[in-house]
Amino acid sequence: MANPMLTLAHIQAAARAIAGRVIRTPLVHAPRLSDLTGARVHVKYENMQATASFKERGAANRLSKLSADERRRGVIAMSAGNHAQGLAYHARAMGIPATIVMPETTPSVKIENTRAHGARVVLHGETLAEAQVKVSEIMAVEGLVLVHPYDDLAVIAGQGTIALEMLEDQPDLDMLVVPMGGGGLIAGIATAAKALRPDIRIVGAEAELYPSFHNAMHGDTMPIGGPTIAEGIAVKNVGALTLPIARALVEGPVLLGEEMLERAINAFATLQHTMAEGAGAAGLAAMLAEPARFAGRKVGLVLCGGNIDARLLASIMVRELERDDRILALRITTADRPGILGQIASRLGQLKANILEVSHGRLLLDVPAKGVSIDITVETRGADHAREILAALAEDGLEPRRQNAPGFRGQNRDKP
Repeated sequence: MANPMLTLAHIQAAARAIAGRVIRTPLVHAPRLSDLTGARVHVKYENMQATASFKERGAANRLSKLSADERRRGVIAMSAGNHAQGLAYHARAMGIPATIVMPETTPSVKIENTRAHGARVVLHGETLAEAQVKVSEIMAVEGLVLVHPYDDLAVIAGQGTIALEMLEDQPDLDMLVVPMGGGGLIAGIATAAKALRPDIRIVGAEAELYPSFHNAMHGDTMPIGGPTIAEGIAVKNVGALTLPIARALVEGPVLLGEEMLERAINAFATLQHTMAEGAGAAGLAAMLAEPARFAGRKVGLVLCGGNIDARLLASIMVRELERDDRILALRITTADRPGILGQIASRLGQLKANILEVSHGRLLLDVPAKGVSIDITVETRGADHAREILAALAEDGLEPRRQNAPGFRGQNRDKP
């Protein structure tokens, strides 16, 4: 056992404490994700919780242990959003005042949802570490009880109930792939899973910009920080309680770049028809990043959160269409003569390209005085169709240049 203070018995007790307060989410086989990854994938849909995140489990268990005096005084926490919502939701249900300090960079949807659950929200700093300083200041003045988002045994035990449910539903899973931020989720899951199935493998998934566990587990000094779509696991300081558990029981973590996280979010949306935020999709992103590690295995994925801004999701989905060559943005510089746009549009119609957007530029210095720059975005059937369109326009003497397409595999590509 990695930490004698946290045992399977504690996690089983947490399951009893939160029963009826949180949803027992389904574990569902995902054939299309299995085809995508080469593994047999089962998804645990924690985005189906009332606040769309696993964080409710730890929050509900911690609140259930408060004394009458602590309930009266109220609780406080720092959070980038999901712990905030889970704590606020269950605190209101139990009649406990809650204050949440959130970084100013937290997505607005999470701030608004936390307030809607009845909590007092204080915005401070850009990181959880800066928010934690503000928490200490408020605690000193108001005497509130800290409910740490990950470095609290009751919280960790609550998160570990996910593993109990997964192995009850699918006892023969070979591996569990779990996002890692501060470590509360993976520490709880690893403790429970390894106690029930010592042979099961637990693999961590961490944002490349925040390799906190990687550094701590491997003695590395990779830089930490920067804007990431996985803000839920963008943690600079790992938990003092969670680190020894991770060292003893967890493989990895797999470090994930932003493009891989985007791919995973898009896969959940388009293949599973479900919402996954960046942190929630990290497990799938790890499978996409290192497919050989998981090939042929029976893998349990924890989709730990679905709180993603609609505008961000839309942007990611469009970007994935571009990466898959389903959207082609090109620029044509030609003589400015009557009917030229109509000729180009007709040609694209003949090529079965659906025009999405057109923009003219006549006053640009890189365009001849008697010329025109035409930016056209079209929908294609994929990479082969995109190559066909570019080749045909080139044969017509229009010299198309592909715009903003780092992953384009076609011929005739010309970076602007």
